[in-house]
Amino acid sequence: MNNNKKIRVLIVAAGKGSRANLPYPKTLFKINGEEILLKILNTTYELDPHPTIIVSPKGKKDIKNFLFNVSKKAYLVIQEEAKGMGDAVMKFEKSPAFESTDNILLIWGDIPYIKKRTIQKMVETHFESENIFTFVTAETEAAYTRVIRDQNNKILDVIETREESLPIKKGERDIGLFIFKKNEVFNLLKMELQKKYSLKTKEHGFLYLIHHLVEKGFKVEALKIADKKELISLNKITDLTEI
Repeated sequence: MNNNKKIRVLIVAAGKGSRANLPYPKTLFKINGEEILLKILNTTYELDPHPTIIVSPKGKKDIKNFLFNVSKKAYLVIQEEAKGMGDAVMKFEKSPAFESTDNILLIWGDIPYIKKRTIQKMVETHFESENIFTFVTAETEAAYTRVIRDQNNKILDVIETREESLPIKKGERDIGLFIFKKNEVFNLLKMELQKKYSLKTKEHGFLYLIHHLVEKGFKVEALKIADKKELISLNKITDLTEI
């Protein structure tokens, strides 16, 4: 881990795998004999060899046993109820790693193909540009989140098409990989801001923060550097074949 920049890795892996018909956390699904979580741990190891993983109450035992079997260390923090990604990220406050970081590298626990060079580029840009919030995007034929930029290519917002009842079409979307300054983002997570809660599920979201960060004058940057494979996440098993 780069102690000068105080980065800690946060993996949100509380997904149950129900849509994929899995009897265990979907982050433990194997691809070519290797669990998604192991791929993520190996990819982020140089930044943080002892990351924090947000788990569900039911999934904690499986993930704990997995970590033991592969000789990996992580702090496990339970998200007691599935109350959304924003709620899951806030659980990081309960991790022993929370106080020792200024910047959080956040990655969803169901994205198996993220490359080290993508993470490295994001981290380098975050510090070189002195950003508050930096994330990775890609162009895709099916952008179920949609990155909004102004005429100068500056980030304005990231919207969830499901929430806005918008058609899913070609566009730029995030891939579930972010790095941000802890204090500024956690302060906003605790505020009652517009679009904090999903109209459909009533869960506490996460991407709504981008609009509010921009609105408050914080520096936000999106890097359109992900390849087609890095866009893939596991919701249902067939997602992994859609390359």
